[in-house]
Amino acid sequence: MKRENLVNANSLNQYLYCPRRLWYQKYYDTIGENYYLRDGEIKHKNKGRRGGWTREIYLESEKYGIHGKIDVLESNLNIPVERKRGKYYRENDIIQLTAYCLLVEENSGEKTRSGIIYLHGTDERHRIQITKSRIEKLKRIVKEIKNFRLEQPPKIVANKNKCQKCSARKYCMPKESRMLGETNEQLE
Repeated sequence: MKRENLVNANSLNQYLYCPRRLWYQKYYDTIGENYYLRDGEIKHKNKGRRGGWTREIYLESEKYGIHGKIDVLESNLNIPVERKRGKYYRENDIIQLTAYCLLVEENSGEKTRSGIIYLHGTDERHRIQITKSRIEKLKRIVKEIKNFRLEQPPKIVANKNKCQKCSARKYCMPKESRMLGETNEQLE
């Protein structure tokens, strides 16, 4: 399967944050920039070194239709580690980690049913179990992303707080769209 037919594991995270943001990235090849993105880039460049790690390994899975670059792979345990800048993680981070576990599993041939989310904000590691329901959710999201169409932008996200920190805000213009009366029903 060609790489362009695979969904990036990071896109799963983006989709769960806001499908419309991912749609802009896909069709307009733009992500915008804000403090959070820039800070994350810097943290990735300045990551620490530690024994037993393979850093930034790229893997693909035709079975699940995904690909991605794992931040850190604890090679002695075959466990992916996803680094996050904040003090907590969310479901979208767990689904992204699920993708990394499935990538490792398919490419190594070994069961990988847990991964780790490392939080820079607290300097803590959280082991996350990969469940059947998370794998099913991942499959559903991959299908929904593959069904994106240029002429049909996703709905404006209901949680307005997400829009405040979003790097796509400049061109998505959710506030302006709402002021002009654009509703989610009009986007369908």
